[in-house]
Amino acid sequence: MRNCLIIATKEFKSYFRTPIAYVFMTVFLIVMGWFFFWVGNPPFFKRDYVDMSGFFFYVPYVFLFFVPAISMRMWSEEKKLGTIEILLTMPIREGEIVLGKFLAGFGLLFVSLLFTLPIPLILNHVGDPDFGPIWGGYISCLFLGGAYLAIGLFASGLNDNQIVAFIIGLVLCFILFLIGMLPYQGILPGLVSFLEYLSLSYHFESIKRGLLDSRDVVYYLSIIVFFLFLNTRTVTKRR
Repeated sequence: MRNCLIIATKEFKSYFRTPIAYVFMTVFLIVMGWFFFWVGNPPFFKRDYVDMSGFFFYVPYVFLFFVPAISMRMWSEEKKLGTIEILLTMPIREGEIVLGKFLAGFGLLFVSLLFTLPIPLILNHVGDPDFGPIWGGYISCLFLGGAYLAIGLFASGLNDNQIVAFIIGLVLCFILFLIGMLPYQGILPGLVSFLEYLSLSYHFESIKRGLLDSRDVVYYLSIIVFFLFLNTRTVTKRR
C-alpha cells in the first residue's frame, strides 16, 4: 500500500506542475456554474424553490468528456515519453501502479467537486434546501466519476495515442451510461431490468435521491475494480 500511495502522490502532484489541473478545474467550474445558474429548466434565478437537481442532472454529461480527458494521459504519456519502461522495472506491483494512478485522478475529481460547495451554501442562505438529495448527489458524482476514471485508465493503457485513448474511454463510458436509458420495452422486454442494472445512469439516479443502497455501492465498486483489473492485466502483459 505504501508504494501505491507514493505513486498516487507523485501523479497527483504532476497534475499541478502543469496547467492540466488548473485548466480542468477552471473549465469544470465555469461549465457547471453556467449550466446550473443559466441553463436549467427553469434557470436558477427564475425558480421559486431551491435545490441542486439541475446541477446533478448535467454532471454525468460533463464528466463524460472531462474524465476521459484527464485519464487519457495516464498511460499514453508514459508510453510516449518512454518512462513506462523505467516504471515497470521498479520493484512495484502492477496493481499498485494502477491503483496509484487511479487514486491520483480521483483526488483531482474530489478537489474539483469541493470547489462547487459554495453552491449549496448559497442555497442555504437564500432558502431552506433539503440536504439529503444534495449530499446524495455529491456521493453519486464521486461514484460515477470513479467509474468513468477506471474506464478511462483502462482505455489509456490500450493505446499510445492520447486522442485515441480519449475516444475509446468516451465511447465505453457513454455506452455504459446510456444502456439503461434506451426504450427496450417494445424490443427486449425481458432484459429491461438486467440492462438497467448494468447502466451507470440507473445507479447514479438511485444514489442521487439521497438513499444509499448497498446494491448501488456494490455495482460501482464492481465496475471500478473490474476495469482496474483489466488495466492491471494489460500492464502485466507489457512487463
